[in-house]
Amino acid sequence: MKRSRYFLALFFVVAGGGHFVSPGAYLAIMPAFVPWPAAMIALSGAAEIAGGLGLLGRPTRRCAALGLIALLVAVFPANIHAALHGMNIFGWRAPNWLLWVRLLAQPLFIAWVYFTGWKERRAPR
Repeated sequence: MKRSRYFLALFFVVAGGGHFVSPGAYLAIMPAFVPWPAAMIALSGAAEIAGGLGLLGRPTRRCAALGLIALLVAVFPANIHAALHGMNIFGWRAPNWLLWVRLLAQPLFIAWVYFTGWKERRAPR
């Protein structure tokens, strides 16, 4: 479980960093009803990084998991928008099938965060 937690933490730190390296890709999938899209991209990127780092420490793990689950639910409309309208990442057009897989994988990510960060098994004493 520890290795899974480290991989998940790394995933969120790298994904969050992408919000700052290539914000245009995220702006392109931002639904029109979201106010201040650039600020929301930076905020969600910072939240992903903080959540990923928070998974690494026992005192912060449950709070980080709860925050990441909330974030994954909050960005779901953007993932729907990407699946319906397409997405460019670093100038490369993401295949539609990949965007649909990403959309369908969102509940799996939520479960992974839950079981890795919130409901972690304790070693028997």
